[in-house]
Amino acid sequence: MAERKFRVVHYLNQFFGQVGGEDKANIPPEARDGALGPGMGLKAALGPEAEIVGTVICGDGYFAENIETATAQTMELVKKFNPDLVVAGPAFNAGRYGTACGAVCVAAQEQLKIPALTAMFAENPGVDLYKKELYIVATGDSAASMRQALPKMAALMLKLLRGESIGHPDEEGYIARGIRKNIIADKPGAARAVDMLVAKVKGEPFTSELPMPKFDRVAPNPPIKDMTQATIALVTSGGIVPSGNPDRIEASSATKFGKYNIAGVDDLTSEAYETAHGGYDPTYANNDPDRVVPLDVLRDLEREGKIAQVFDYFYSTVGNGTSVANSAQFGAEIAQDLKEAGVDAVLLTST
Repeated sequence: MAERKFRVVHYLNQFFGQVGGEDKANIPPEARDGALGPGMGLKAALGPEAEIVGTVICGDGYFAENIETATAQTMELVKKFNPDLVVAGPAFNAGRYGTACGAVCVAAQEQLKIPALTAMFAENPGVDLYKKELYIVATGDSAASMRQALPKMAALMLKLLRGESIGHPDEEGYIARGIRKNIIADKPGAARAVDMLVAKVKGEPFTSELPMPKFDRVAPNPPIKDMTQATIALVTSGGIVPSGNPDRIEASSATKFGKYNIAGVDDLTSEAYETAHGGYDPTYANNDPDRVVPLDVLRDLEREGKIAQVFDYFYSTVGNGTSVANSAQFGAEIAQDLKEAGVDAVLLTST
């Protein structure tokens, strides 16, 4: 009698599932038999021990805007294949896709009690959201690294399916999860610390056992000497946009920001403005958008002569799940625009 193969279900977005591009981003979850797209490469890398018995596809936009519903729908489709493991992606640096991959895998682990893993670029917002709960194989920032990613994914999948011990992130190729495990070392900690110190003093290579976090440090500008002569601009990551969201800023994992004219506008009314943000209850922001972008208060200060003027435009994006790389790019572009316009200070609001 032939030995039973492990059963795997693969989650893909509409693009890698070969349904379509952004025009199909709002499709709800659907299931197909067998492997599709990147699944064909995974199938080859898995070899005879495991087979991809089904693929579940969902549009990135649909999932981002309906996370709980989409996750539940996806799980119902996954259950029908009776899998031993769920794999998602790779998502590379696609923020909405990465968030969906993480949500699907966590749900598989919690609801179906089976292992799951995904793969994405280190700066994908899905990494920060799910790395403590999931094995996330590290990839490049685009599909150009697909060939390198799939064998690493397959190797880790097989270890999980066999119930084998998973090694260090550097050995297995996954992103560090911030989990510490006790091991028996050949030298006591004091001796290892001295060895590292000696290597550092000599300029020799060494690997720290406790990598330190890296933080951006930005030197603050000098204070404004006279606010009565200052032009103040409004910038928000709270997603306030003109009604209808003309720039189609995404509710999660934003890839753009908007610049909107408020010359002559004293109040951001509910009729003319709304929030595009998908990470908080929009009710209060939609009822009075000034709660997120306080134009009404700045106009009062302007009339009272406490500031010279409010800049004629405000800038808006969505901070929900937006990648560090995109955030830095938005900030640099907005700052350059404000600098060229002679703006003295920015009031930056969130949610």
